[in-house]
Amino acid sequence: MYFQKKASAGIDSYFLGSNKIPWWALGASGMASNLDVSGTMINVAMIYALGASGFFIELRGGIVLIMAFFMIFMGKWNRRSNVMTLAEWMKLRFGEGTEGNIARIITAVANIVITIAIVTYFAYGAGKFIGEFLGFPEWLGLPQEFWASVLMIGLAMIYTVASGLHGVVWTDVFQGVLIFATIVVICFISMVEFGLPESFSISMPLLDGGFETISTTKDAWTSVLPNWELGLPENSAYSIYNLFGIAIIFYLIKTVIEGSGGTGGYMVQRFFAARSDREAGLLSLFWTFLLSFRWPFIAAIAIMGVSYGVTSGNVISDPERVLPIVIYELVPIGLKGLLVAGLMAAAMSTFDSLVNSGAAYWVKDIYQAFIKPDATEKQLVKQSRWSSVIMVAIGLAMTLNITSINDIWGWLTMGLGSGLIVPLLVRWYWWRLNGYGFAAGVAGGMLTAIVYKLLVPNSPEYFTFLAVVLMSFIALVAGTLVTSKTKDEILENFYSITRPFGFWKPVKDKLDKGKVAEIKKENRRDIASIAMAVPWQIVLFLTGMSFILKNWNAFFVLLVVLFGLSLGLYNTWFKHLSKDNSSLPTD
Repeated sequence: MYFQKKASAGIDSYFLGSNKIPWWALGASGMASNLDVSGTMINVAMIYALGASGFFIELRGGIVLIMAFFMIFMGKWNRRSNVMTLAEWMKLRFGEGTEGNIARIITAVANIVITIAIVTYFAYGAGKFIGEFLGFPEWLGLPQEFWASVLMIGLAMIYTVASGLHGVVWTDVFQGVLIFATIVVICFISMVEFGLPESFSISMPLLDGGFETISTTKDAWTSVLPNWELGLPENSAYSIYNLFGIAIIFYLIKTVIEGSGGTGGYMVQRFFAARSDREAGLLSLFWTFLLSFRWPFIAAIAIMGVSYGVTSGNVISDPERVLPIVIYELVPIGLKGLLVAGLMAAAMSTFDSLVNSGAAYWVKDIYQAFIKPDATEKQLVKQSRWSSVIMVAIGLAMTLNITSINDIWGWLTMGLGSGLIVPLLVRWYWWRLNGYGFAAGVAGGMLTAIVYKLLVPNSPEYFTFLAVVLMSFIALVAGTLVTSKTKDEILENFYSITRPFGFWKPVKDKLDKGKVAEIKKENRRDIASIAMAVPWQIVLFLTGMSFILKNWNAFFVLLVVLFGLSLGLYNTWFKHLSKDNSSLPTD
């Protein structure tokens, strides 16, 4: 309520906090937004069923490896753009004519669709957790997870709709403290009270909906070195990961492409809201550091789940139910309440960020840009609030058709979301791409994802990804080459402001040589830094997890590697970042 008056001042305040929110608050808010109940349940399930190797499956999205790219260069590139949304960014890249408008509209529509889909995913996962744990009844023929989702989302909507990004960030900071306290308590309990026997059993979900108990050993389960093949039963729901080495390489390639192209939604919104280049880098670093504590927590819950099966004689059959069962059976009263509150805070902080950023696409890029350009700030803020409510209502209704959290997460990360990957990548690095080609790439990719899901619902994730990316690329190139190029003055302005690397020679040849040399120097540092930042983030997360797993050999080796990578990053990235106190001019 305190921030409601500030948010009502206009959409710049409502969606960006007027670029006055400190970097540490944006970073803490980002961490809280990334740590959701649905994702935590999936990640715990992967570690429980596959051991430490399950960590590498989440290179697909759960490790949020895209943060390494935002930390080094993608964050500052977006901040320099000086826009409110990814769709508005299209004006800077393609101009305000027909091609820019087409790219802007399709980007806005795509992000609204993805926002609704992710609201559905988060609502179902959070509802499944809270509904089962708190014993919600079935009412009016609707399942308990639906009513649990309505309760949590209803609470989060109050402050999200009222106070915009101001309220979202500062409630996230508070919720982040609660989440962090939860992580510390659970890790301590796991380390002190629970251990793993030399051999034990876990459970694996099957394709027919059943479960199969499988034996493993402590050494195999805690090993942070992944095997090339997993050797899981062919009827296992996780058998799609049997060619594990290929899957890891594939997920890494996907992450590099995605990270190099950036993203939309609440993640990029934090960088649009940053005060400067320097603060965009600092908030990324803080965000990533805070996220590293998630994986020790996940490993701790998985250890407690295994221990429960050993001591009770009843192996937990559904890996996705390990989290609620551990809380219900093994966490003492009081701490149990803290943990449930912390996980509810995680769910709400993800949801509020998503809804606030999603509403911006309707208000800024459709309503104000094309429906009512002369709308007053009061009308725009009103649209912001109503669009938030409507998107959430649609997302809640869609939860009634979901049966598996992992299924929708896999489709979101490897299918629907992949429809944007190629256009988002190429927009930064190829001068010839125009707005028509961008729009064709987005439309081709997302339509392929939807059609492929309907025709081949059980296809392995990498086949879905490859089909979507290939069709998106073909549509993008075709749409670009059969239409005229973007005007030179627009390209020169974009390149001078954002300073990306890539294939920009025709543009660079027309600019001042001294300025181009300065940009090349910065680009070289960024390329060297990202080569260290990606393994740095992976090693950082694995170091904390190996500590909780009590795999001391791996822990000390990882600690040494982490120190070396951190030293390298300080010299190539942070040392230069600390001297840059303001954004480059954008006019």
